[in-house]
Order: sequence, then structure tokens, then C-alpha cells
Amino acid sequence: MSSTELPGVRAVAAAVSPAVSAVGVAEGEQLRSVALPGLTLTVRSRPPEWTGLPPALYVHGLGGSSQNWSALMPLLQDVVDGEAVDLPGFGDSPPPDDGNYSVTGHARAVIRFLDAEERGPVHLFGNSLGGAVATRVAAVRPDLVRTLTLVSPALPEIRVQRSAVPTGLLAVPGVAGLFARMTRDWSAEERTRGVMALCYGDPGRVSESGFRAAVAEMERRMGLPYFWDAMARSARGIVDAYTLGGQHGLWRQAERVLAPTQLVYGGRDQLVSYRMARKASAAFRDARLLTLPDAGHVAMMEYPEAVAQAFRELLDERGGS
Repeated sequence: MSSTELPGVRAVAAAVSPAVSAVGVAEGEQLRSVALPGLTLTVRSRPPEWTGLPPALYVHGLGGSSQNWSALMPLLQDVVDGEAVDLPGFGDSPPPDDGNYSVTGHARAVIRFLDAEERGPVHLFGNSLGGAVATRVAAVRPDLVRTLTLVSPALPEIRVQRSAVPTGLLAVPGVAGLFARMTRDWSAEERTRGVMALCYGDPGRVSESGFRAAVAEMERRMGLPYFWDAMARSARGIVDAYTLGGQHGLWRQAERVLAPTQLVYGGRDQLVSYRMARKASAAFRDARLLTLPDAGHVAMMEYPEAVAQAFRELLDERGGS
């Protein structure tokens, strides 16, 4: 699918310089900016408890950011040296110069980052879109991946859940702009509650402080002139990846992954069907499966202890490295 710029987007982005608040950083976290040719990535890290721990990289989903991993990262800082990346156009990372938001484009950004930092092989984590990206990275660059942990990965489904259709519609040209106009009067609180209702198995598990932090991040994102463009193009990238066949198909690439793989699926996931857990378990040649009946689409945010324990067990099977 074409990655050419939507009409007028660059002009609007250049003309508007919104006052955008600073991105949230939890206690103990650090942010840094990594400049690559045509690409700048913001990376969130939490210093490991010990020196010499193996590196890990966390990749978020559509509309998310590196903050999506802030609950899980401290639970694993005694076993990995963890970093979470903001994909191009998300979090605190600006859009890529080439406007490429495809799954392959995001995977290329991750690969370029790992090559530039010389951090591979890493324990690679991915959620939703990030799960598709991580799968592609593990398939095409097995030298960069020690293990693969996928939380509700966005792998192709023949029968998409009805609740996931509105997200998929963002891929249709013009829909993102239409939705932006239709919802311009929505408050950040209303938007945040809507996202949580879609992504969480039980939004009631979110603390008041967690909700307020999410609202602040929503306000920040809505001030970015490229927000809807990044959403629409990345959604289009997922749809495009779903239609690819042959060696470039995501299920075919899943079969090529050599790294030991931990799969995590939520029983209340409204975006990635719970029934895909069985297919994924069969596709990845060295897979383990954790099912969380009460979790939604972001189990690492809802049940970080369970996801951390599954990863620790995966590490134990590999001798702790």
C-alpha cells in the first residue's frame, strides 16, 4: 500500500507549532533520543539492577507508546536491561521522513535502532501492532532476537471481531479525518474512557492516578499535528500486512521464527480474537501460551505480574539468558 503523504499533511504539520506538554516519565525511568538517517526515535529505559544483564526491547501497539510497558519493565529489571521504543509518529518520536508507517517500515525502524545501538540479540516484546512488527523482525533478522514475547499480536484473522471493525476503518482514506472532525468536541477524559473500554478487559482495574496520567497523555497526543495521520497510516499498514501472501505473509513469517516464543492472549480482548491463540501456538515452532481469561488487549498493563512470570519461566527454560 502506498506510503505517500496524505494531501496537505506535511504543509499543516509545518505550519502548526502546537504547545504540547512533555511526555510522562515514571519514577526511575529515563528518556533519550536516538537520531538515525531520516528517523528519530525516543527510547524509554529503566536502569537494570545488575550490570551485564541481557538486553530487552519493548514495542507498543497502534496508538500506544513506550509508556504501555511502564508497568512491566520494573518487574523484569533484575533479569533484563530493558528499553521501550516509541515507534515513528507515536509517543515522543516524530514521524519518519519517508512517511512509511507500514508494518515493514516499523520493523525496519526497530532493526535500524538495534543495529545502530549494537544491542542485539535482545529479548523482544511486542503488543498488538508491535507484535506484528516483532514477528517480522524475528523472522527476517533472527540474529537480533533471543526470545520473542507477543501480547495479543496483530496477526491476520479471517473473521475479524465486530468490536475491532472501527479501528480497521481508520485505514480507509478519509475516515481518520472524518472521525477527527466528528469527535473534535470530545474531552480528553471521554476519549480516554473510550480507549480503555476497548482495550481493557475490566477498565475498573485502572487506578485514579493511572487514569489521570492516561488523560494527560491523550491531551498531549491530540495536540500533535500528525496524530491522525500516524494512526491512519499505521492502521492501513496493518490491513496491508493482513493481505500479503507468500513469504511476506505474517503467518508464514511466524513459521520462520527461530526464537523461543511466549504468547499471551486475553479472553476479553475486543481487538485480537482469543481464538487466534491456538493458531499462533501452532504457527510459532517453539511456542508457549499464557491465556488470561479476564484480560483484554493490553495484558502487560492489566496483569503485568502474570506476563512477567511467564517471561521468567521462558528465561529459566533457556538457562536464564
